[in-house]
Amino acid sequence: MVDIHRDYVSNVSSTDFPGNFPGEDHAWDLEKFKSNFNVSISQLTERTSNFDLIGIDTSFANAFRRIMIAEVPSVAIEKVFIEQNTSVIQDEVLASRLGLVPLLVNPDSLDWMVDPLHLNEAHNVENTVAFSLQVKCERNSDGTIKNENVYAKDLKFVPFEGQTISPEPTVAYEDILIAKLRPGQEISLTCWAILGVGSDHAKFSPVATASYRLMPQISILKDIEGEDAIKFQKCFPNGVVDIVDGKPKVVDPRKDTVSREVLRHPEFEGKVKLGRRRDHFIFNIESTGAMTPAEIFLKSVAALREKATVLQSCKLE
Repeated sequence: MVDIHRDYVSNVSSTDFPGNFPGEDHAWDLEKFKSNFNVSISQLTERTSNFDLIGIDTSFANAFRRIMIAEVPSVAIEKVFIEQNTSVIQDEVLASRLGLVPLLVNPDSLDWMVDPLHLNEAHNVENTVAFSLQVKCERNSDGTIKNENVYAKDLKFVPFEGQTISPEPTVAYEDILIAKLRPGQEISLTCWAILGVGSDHAKFSPVATASYRLMPQISILKDIEGEDAIKFQKCFPNGVVDIVDGKPKVVDPRKDTVSREVLRHPEFEGKVKLGRRRDHFIFNIESTGAMTPAEIFLKSVAALREKATVLQSCKLE
């Protein structure tokens, strides 16, 4: 348990590892881990996820977070061939904006580019997805303007000869504004999207945010009654503490932001103890739209397992 005081935090380091205490064996045990580990899902949508990993070490939790950000592969635009661009946006800025548009392309449908710089390797149906953007702004006869806004939905999938991908590649969000045009201005270009990971470029990261926090724990040590009970309740966000029979009761510590407001008041000194559970992680994942949070997390688990398999096969010298 991490102890939270008014102006500092204590007991922040784990001590349950082999050799820390004489005569105590804290060696990692698979069966013990299985019996203690638990996953609790609080929210799961196409774009966001909130879940708890219980009974796991910080090293594992942080490994999942880092892998989701930097090592889960996704597809993004890598090369842009501009044929015409008379808008006010410079070619290189336009290309950069296109690269950051999330694409709905199954990463398992493409092969990796072997050449890191892609200079000596041909783009083909196995490793590349092509999109075309053809927009020209014109003034209608009634004075209104046609195509003054260029949106992500204007990117159209153009398959190579013999290329079949199901479902058909498209953008994750159709209403992303790419550029604004005036009558007579035009954008005509072709994009090539490839497989990549966030450690190469942020555009390949499938998550907008991937974070975790430790589960708060609020322990009421002594009775708090009357006006003090109401004041105690107001020291926490709504839903954390309820009043039952005139006394405060912790009903949902998960909602607590650990503001330590309650520790500022002398009347509560010695009556409450704040902490965080060291082995209970509350994860929050927001997807860019390239894939669902569930897919992202499962791919991070598979990636960590693959790393462990590689280490296991290494010969010790």
